Amino acid sequence: MPAPTRFHVDLDALHHNLVVARRLAGGRQVLAPVKANAYGHGLVEVARSIQERGTAEWLGIAVTAEGAQLRATGVTLPILKFSPTLPEDLDEAIAADITLSVGDAAAISQAQDAARRAGREVAVHLKIDTGMRRVGAEPVQAEELAEQIVAAANLRLQGVFTHLPISDVDEGDDFTHEQLARFDEVVERIEAVAGQVELVHSANSGAVLGHDLGRTNLIRPGIMVYGSYPDVVGSHPADLRDVGRWTSRVNFVKRINAGESVGYGRTWTAERDTWIATVAVGYGDGYSRLNSSRGRMLIGGVSYPVAGRVCMDQTMIDLGPEPPAVAVGDEVVLIGTSGGQRIGVEELAQLMGTITYEVTCLIAGRVERTY
Repeated sequence: MPAPTRFHVDLDALHHNLVVARRLAGGRQVLAPVKANAYGHGLVEVARSIQERGTAEWLGIAVTAEGAQLRATGVTLPILKFSPTLPEDLDEAIAADITLSVGDAAAISQAQDAARRAGREVAVHLKIDTGMRRVGAEPVQAEELAEQIVAAANLRLQGVFTHLPISDVDEGDDFTHEQLARFDEVVERIEAVAGQVELVHSANSGAVLGHDLGRTNLIRPGIMVYGSYPDVVGSHPADLRDVGRWTSRVNFVKRINAGESVGYGRTWTAERDTWIATVAVGYGDGYSRLNSSRGRMLIGGVSYPVAGRVCMDQTMIDLGPEPPAVAVGDEVVLIGTSGGQRIGVEELAQLMGTITYEVTCLIAGRVERTY
């Protein structure tokens, strides 16, 4: 039996967005982040499709298990693990041919030991912290760490990269420009002691959409690949297409009287006689409780407001006082289009007081993905 709640992923739209990112970046190589279940869109299916169509040269992950799963399902594209790898995960990461990121002397030494155990050369990317203040080497340490990598017989310095925390908003322009200038200077110093670095990368979606990419030769567009913009209120200059369409179904319809309340906590009371539809989706599926009495859903091209609190598995919407044209089994659109109406990821992000990234990452594993 088909699940009532589904997340439909348009792979054609995803590949269109990758092509747009490459074009905006002047033809540079592309690393497509597929971490966090491809931002909720399906790790294996998205990665396989990217490999089949050749719309990115690299994939990016956050945890070793993601890379191991990709290798086990036939993905052969190069994979970069963005975050530091704990010592106990290094052997598995190397066995899965995952390229490691390193940001201090201890990580380099541990990677060297693991490479020696594996009896092979391991490529690493040196992470430089130019202002994110999360992980990575201080710029003053860069040359020394690069020399340490080059001196290790079983390590290869394949890449140098940094990350930009505020490249997606206009008020971050000065900080981002300073970061990129600092990064270019660090790369120059690294190459003076270690030779030319194959891959230099810093550009996330915000940088691809609005900054001079300097000497980088690889970009890392994230949220824009999945059809959204990193800043939900800023200008949207690119021709991006929606990738995900999230739907559920009506599972009950009933009439209630004026003055009656709906849902937990009795937070919503009918101001007039009305009809209520119950939809088979809730916060257990990732439809945030923050949408309670604030969000809306689409049925047959008509928008209906959420009535009361979002439950774990069900949510109620107000159909209005007239006998409804809505019936049990009807499709309900949570994200996407219905008739002339659209609910974008950015709309839910604004309602939730969060970013577009979180909206799709929250869609639970029990929600069936279709492609």
